[in-house]
Amino acid sequence: MAKRVREMRVAFQQRGEDSDDRAFAVAAKAAGRIAAAWGLTNAEAAALFGVSERTWSRLKAGGAGRHDMDQLMRMSGIVGLYKGLHLYFSDALANRWPKLTNSGAPFLNRTPVDYMKAGGLPAILETRGYVDALRGGA
Repeated sequence: MAKRVREMRVAFQQRGEDSDDRAFAVAAKAAGRIAAAWGLTNAEAAALFGVSERTWSRLKAGGAGRHDMDQLMRMSGIVGLYKGLHLYFSDALANRWPKLTNSGAPFLNRTPVDYMKAGGLPAILETRGYVDALRGGA
């Protein structure tokens, strides 16, 4: 998992600053839509994406502002997770799944959202890998 995180960081760092800003603006817009689809509170979304609640409110309103690589990578991981869920489950279940208690490893009777909030980027990537494996893609 740590190797995958390092590889993603290198790929993002090789991009130019302008393309990084554009990628973040697009990712922030997608993150806002995903948070709404999953029924996340502002506090849950802010924790999941690694920002303060105030920053999350600005992001939802379309303001990109300053950002770091961790935030961009979290958003990228969540977008991939969202896509994987919608490929595997019906839309209704895909949008409910992140907040359903899950007894499987690695969640251990927590919701995937709680697991990802507690574990940060590595947990987001692990959850994405879990869903990809369900689909037979990992």
